[in-house]
Amino acid sequence: MTHFINELMSRMTLEEKIGQLNLPGAGDIVTGQAQSSDIAGKIRKGQVGGLFNIKGVEKIREMQQIAVEDSHLKIPLIFGMDVIHGYETVFPIPLGMSATWNMEAVEQAAHIAAKEAGADGICWTFSPMVDIARDPRWGRVSEGNGEDPYLGGQIAQAMVRGYQGVGGKAFASNEQIMSCVKHYALYGAAEAGRDYNTVDMSHNRMFNEYLYPYRAAVEAGVGSVMASFNEVDGVPATANRWLLTDVLRRQWDFSGFVVTDYTGINEMTDHGIGDLQTVAARALCAGVDMDMVGEGFLSTLEKSIRESKVSETEIDRACRRILEAKYKLGLFADPYKYCDPARGTDIFSAENRAIARKIASESFVLLKNENNLLPLERKGSIAVVGPLADTRSNMLGTWSVAARADAPETLVQGLKTVAGEHVDILYAKGSNLTSDPELEDRATMFDRTLHRDERTAESLLNEALQIAGKADVIVAALGESSEFSGEASSRSVIDIPDAQLRLLKALVQTGKPVVLVLFTGRPLTLTWEDEHVPSILNVWFGGTEAAVAIADVLFGDVNPSGKLTVSFPRNTGQIPVYYNHKNTGRPSEKGSRFLKFRSNYMDVSNEPLYHFGYGLSYTTFAYGDIKLSATTIDAKGELTASVVVANTGKRDGAEVVQLYIRDVEGSITRPVKELKGFEKIFLKAGESKTVHFHITTDLLKFYDYDLNYVCEPGDFEIMTGGDSERVVSAKFTVQ
Repeated sequence: MTHFINELMSRMTLEEKIGQLNLPGAGDIVTGQAQSSDIAGKIRKGQVGGLFNIKGVEKIREMQQIAVEDSHLKIPLIFGMDVIHGYETVFPIPLGMSATWNMEAVEQAAHIAAKEAGADGICWTFSPMVDIARDPRWGRVSEGNGEDPYLGGQIAQAMVRGYQGVGGKAFASNEQIMSCVKHYALYGAAEAGRDYNTVDMSHNRMFNEYLYPYRAAVEAGVGSVMASFNEVDGVPATANRWLLTDVLRRQWDFSGFVVTDYTGINEMTDHGIGDLQTVAARALCAGVDMDMVGEGFLSTLEKSIRESKVSETEIDRACRRILEAKYKLGLFADPYKYCDPARGTDIFSAENRAIARKIASESFVLLKNENNLLPLERKGSIAVVGPLADTRSNMLGTWSVAARADAPETLVQGLKTVAGEHVDILYAKGSNLTSDPELEDRATMFDRTLHRDERTAESLLNEALQIAGKADVIVAALGESSEFSGEASSRSVIDIPDAQLRLLKALVQTGKPVVLVLFTGRPLTLTWEDEHVPSILNVWFGGTEAAVAIADVLFGDVNPSGKLTVSFPRNTGQIPVYYNHKNTGRPSEKGSRFLKFRSNYMDVSNEPLYHFGYGLSYTTFAYGDIKLSATTIDAKGELTASVVVANTGKRDGAEVVQLYIRDVEGSITRPVKELKGFEKIFLKAGESKTVHFHITTDLLKFYDYDLNYVCEPGDFEIMTGGDSERVVSAKFTVQ
């Protein structure tokens, strides 16, 4: 590879090298008209390194043909797309995928997404998004894996493997595409949960709590990294040399290329650190290799070289990284590697959709099930009520740009498909998404309309109550629309919207049993719902097969096994609330509502409504005591923690066995507990299994005050259980 690229670069002009750093958005090119488009002219001049969000083999082949036949050096383009949680076969939103705690499923979903995208011409995806998020007001919590760095790192690695393949076999076939981990770094910690906002935190917190998932992706061999919009230490990430070079390349040995986010270079002028020429030069010198959409590199770098603000050596470095990525993908050997029209059968296949259905059902989290209302019996009548009950496109969730929006069944249809002929499914909308039509318009963008009903709220409610009166049980399909969360969808109040809550209260007052099927891309505040609604099933946005997957769980064909990966607050004022917090010098007592001169609220407890790792099942599990192979180890030692888990209920089911560790005394303050392992097991009714966790001192390391990565001697508490609160514990010592 090195010799090939050296020889190629020796023939490249400065303009052609800069062109490789340019990633414009081409829009939806019409097949047959690409030759005469503006972007085609730039490709012929060598001013384009890649294109993104073009969909379809014919369109991509046409653009690639211009590059490899009509340009001076015939360098192929790289084609990217936001393949976030599936391509045409859509899987649950990433937050929902994380709730499976099933790394095999995560990797499989990423592989299917790569296989489908690769069959449609795409060779690069802007995924996974691994930003740690502890403020659910931020809409993009839906795109990540929750609040925990260890789990986020495991998911990051599984997704990279799924997209790219493993090690020396990466990119070996056209079923493997290049991954791009994002948003580097700290994007999920934006102040006030407002998208694109400022981030400010200590380096100690960065390394111990926020940076690990990005590093895990690098260790898995991710091919590219996307710089984030936010600033870090007062410098926008896109121009932050410490972040992009000192940490990413020198500390972590990342050898791929760095791309900006959409117009990330241009937007630094609004941050106030210079004009376009200045910020473009700063980005290049910081370690950015490719400029997405803004064309700041294309329009200013030659001038910056003349003025000695950047060097050609820096441009060569960035150009080489882009060419290396194309070489690794096999595009120099075969520019049309991902343009095989015969592979169309790989897309949206029955096999892929069956897998999507299974994974979706595994992502749902049963939050409450009073008196075992669920699963429902296949008899009588069910009233399905709510603005999310009869929508197709909203089942997919945010950032499903390649999806067939009309393909999913509605929840009403899914229930009819699964229920069988002995169940009568009734339907009424009951309310609009929200009483504010302008807010609903903002929450149903990109043609994800809910077809706002212009009848009065009273008329909608009365119809719903009439339908409910005819039913044995009510399924209330409520929550957020797909675009109520996601990019630029921050919310200051994260309740179920007013119109829907009014509907839900009226349904509960009927005295009929009510199951709340909750659609959401973020934690919502559900204090009233938890107190008054008998059963709550959080289904996130489950993707293409969401409707039938929900029905599978509601009727008990699948026993729910999802566990939360982010805490649900009791109210917005509790935010941020997360399980792996630190103690204060005056900690509150667990279970205590208020103690004067303690760190607590006067009006609400410190505890979340639903804590990290929480999720119910249709069966029950019991944990035995932890058995340790040793209670003392040295600095290079290891031990095994074993626990017997038994299915004590009457149904077969899966349980996520979670391992937490607390460093009891450190040179700096340490969290009350940290996730350090997990295993998802399936147990038949009455069956038990011993789960073993291998604990080394590497698992106990953290960054100390001087950012040394150390395992300090002392006492440790180990905890295991079905969530972060209900645990059994034991202790050991590192000498």
